[in-house]
Amino acid sequence: MSVLDRPQDSLPPARAQPMADELPPEFRPLPDSATPEEKDRHWYTSAYQGDRVPQLTVRAVLTGALIGMLMSVGNLYMSLKIGLVFGVAITSCVLSYLAWSLLRAGSGGRLGQLSILENNCMQSTASAAGFSTCATFWVPFAAMLMLDPEHRHAPWWLVAAFTFTTGSMGVFLAIPVKRVLINYGQLPFPSGTAAAVTLRSLYGHGGEALKKAYALVIALAAGVISGVLTTAEDQLATLGRFFAWMRINLFDVHFPDQLPAQGFAQIAGKPLVGFGFEPGVVMIGVGMIIGSRVSLSMLAASAALYVFIAPWLHGLDAANAGVAGYVVSIPAVGGGAMFHPVRWALWGGASTLVFASLTSLALQWRTVGRAFTMLRRARVQRPQSELENAMASIEVPGSWMIAGMIPIGIAMVAIQFIAFGVAWWAGLIAVAMCFVLSLVVSRAVGETDLQPVGAMGKVMQLLFALISPPGAAGVQASVLQNVMSAGIAAGSAEASAELLSDFKTGYLLGANPRRQFLAQFAGVFFGTLVCVPAWYLMVPNIAALEKYPVPAAQIWVAVARALTGGLNSLPPSVLYAILVGAAVGLLLPLLEKAFPKARGYLPSATGLGLGWVVPFSVTLSFAIGAILVSVWRRISPDTQETYSIPVASGLIAGESMIKAILAMLATAVGLMR
Repeated sequence: MSVLDRPQDSLPPARAQPMADELPPEFRPLPDSATPEEKDRHWYTSAYQGDRVPQLTVRAVLTGALIGMLMSVGNLYMSLKIGLVFGVAITSCVLSYLAWSLLRAGSGGRLGQLSILENNCMQSTASAAGFSTCATFWVPFAAMLMLDPEHRHAPWWLVAAFTFTTGSMGVFLAIPVKRVLINYGQLPFPSGTAAAVTLRSLYGHGGEALKKAYALVIALAAGVISGVLTTAEDQLATLGRFFAWMRINLFDVHFPDQLPAQGFAQIAGKPLVGFGFEPGVVMIGVGMIIGSRVSLSMLAASAALYVFIAPWLHGLDAANAGVAGYVVSIPAVGGGAMFHPVRWALWGGASTLVFASLTSLALQWRTVGRAFTMLRRARVQRPQSELENAMASIEVPGSWMIAGMIPIGIAMVAIQFIAFGVAWWAGLIAVAMCFVLSLVVSRAVGETDLQPVGAMGKVMQLLFALISPPGAAGVQASVLQNVMSAGIAAGSAEASAELLSDFKTGYLLGANPRRQFLAQFAGVFFGTLVCVPAWYLMVPNIAALEKYPVPAAQIWVAVARALTGGLNSLPPSVLYAILVGAAVGLLLPLLEKAFPKARGYLPSATGLGLGWVVPFSVTLSFAIGAILVSVWRRISPDTQETYSIPVASGLIAGESMIKAILAMLATAVGLMR
C-alpha cells in the first residue's frame, strides 16, 4: 500500500533512528495534483528526520552567527559599492563544513562534525545575520545623510531599531508564506535546492552520492574560476595585478562585463544597458534548475522590450520632443551615453508580478486557509488526525506570528513617526504592505531565485506618494518619508524571501521548521549587532558616503523626488504598461486554473514580469541554462536526472561563494586603509 493509499487518520511507523551523519533517501516531492494533506503526509513519512538528528544546538547557532556576521560586512560593502548582495546560504554551508572538519582533525576526533541538520540550522542563522539584516537597512539612512542640510547621521538607536524590526518582520512573515509556497506550492527555490544538494553531497557516502559529489565539486571549481575571472579588476589590487601580468605575458583571462561590448543592438547610436551576454555561470546554473517555462518566458518578455518596445518608445520621445509637459519614457542615462529600458519597464513588470501573486493567492484560498490552521486550532478544539497533530508539533504555530508581528509592527510605525514624521495611518499601511510584498518577492524567488526588491520598492514608493503627498513639511521631508516607508516594506520582504530559501533546504533535508525559525530569529540579533557599527565605520560622514556609488540609495531618492508630483510625474506610456501588466498578471493564473493540462504551454506570469524587471543579459543566461538541461534530457535522460541538479548547484555555489569571499576581502582591505 502506498503512502497515499493509507487511511488519512493514521501514520506508518517511524523509520529506524539514523546516525547523525547518515542520510535518508533523497526526498522527491509529489506532483502538483496531490492534495495538501497528501503532500504533508508524504514529506512527514519519507523525509522528516528532525526528531532523530541533532539540529538546533549551541555550536550550530554560534557557527552560523560567526559566519553570518563576517559575511554581513562583505555584503554591506558590496551593496554600497555596486548595489548587489550575495546569498549566504551555500557559502556558509561549505565554510561551516570545512571549519568543523578542520576542528575535528585538529582535536584528534574529540570534536565531531556538525550533523547535516545542524549545518542547515547554522545556515539559517547565517542567512539571517549575513543577508536579511544588512541588505537594504542602510538605504533610508544614506538618503537621510544626503538630504539633511547639515548631513547628520541618524542616531545609532534608530538605525539599530530599524535594522532589527525589518529583519524580525521578515522572519515572522515567512511563517505562513512557507506553508503556501514550499509545503503546498512546491516551488523550487533554486538556491535552497542547491544548498540541500550541496549538503547531501558533502555528507553522502554511498556510490551514487559519491558520483554526485564529484560532479558537484567539478562544477563548483568551474564556478569559482568563473567568479574570479569575472571580478572587476579594481576590486582587489592583487587580483588586478594578476590580470595585468596574464595580459602582458600570456593572454587576457579577464572576462569582459558584456559580450559584445556595445550590446547586440543600439538606439540612435547609443547602447542599451544589459543587452548582451554577461559572462558567468551562476545565472546559467539557476536556469538549469528552474526549467524552460519560466526561463523562456523571461527571455521572450525581455527580447520584446529591447528589440521592439524600446525603439518604439524612443521614436515616441523623439516625436514629442519640445512638447510642453511631456515626460520622456526612456531618457538617456550614464551622462547621456546609453539607454536603460528596464527603468521604464519595471513598472509594468512589477504590476504583472503583484497581480499574478495576488490572483494565485486568491485561487489557492483553501491552501492559504490551511496555512493558518495552526492558529485556528489554538482557539477551536476539534478532533484532529494523527498527521495534523504531528505537523502541528513541528510547524511554526500561527500564534507565534501574531505574538511577534504585533509588537514589531507597532515598533515600525513608531520608528516612522518619531524619526521621519510619517503619519501613523500611513506607517500602518507600510507595515501591512510588508505581507503583500513578501508574498510577491517570495514567489519570484521561489520560481527564479531573483529578488525583484527594487521593483517592489518602486511600487511602495508610488503607493506612498499617492496616499501621502507633500505636506507642510515640504518636498524634502516627503522624499525621506517615501524612502523610509518603502525601505521598511521592501526590506522585510527581502528578508522573508531569503529565509524561505533556507526553509526550502530544510524541507528537502527533513528538518524541523520550528527549530529553523528559532535559528533564524537568533541570527537577526547577531546581524544587527555587527551591521549597525559597520555602517558607521564604513560611512562616518557625508564625505565617506560620497566615495561610494550607493546606486540603490541614489535610485530610491531619485524616484521619491520624481513621485512627489504624483502620477503626472510618470510618462503616460508607463501608465499603460501598468494596466497591461495587471491584465497579464490577472489573466494567466486564471487560464492555468481553468485549463490545467495547458499550463505547460502557457507563458509564466512570474517569468514575464521578471523579464521586464531584470536586464536582458540575465534572462539570456537563464534561458541558456534551461536549454542545456532540455537538450541534455533528450540526449541522455538518465545522466541528466542524476547529474543536472548537482552540476547546477555547483555552478551556483562556486561563483556565489567566491564572489562573497572576494567581497569580504575587499571590505577588510578597505577598512585597513
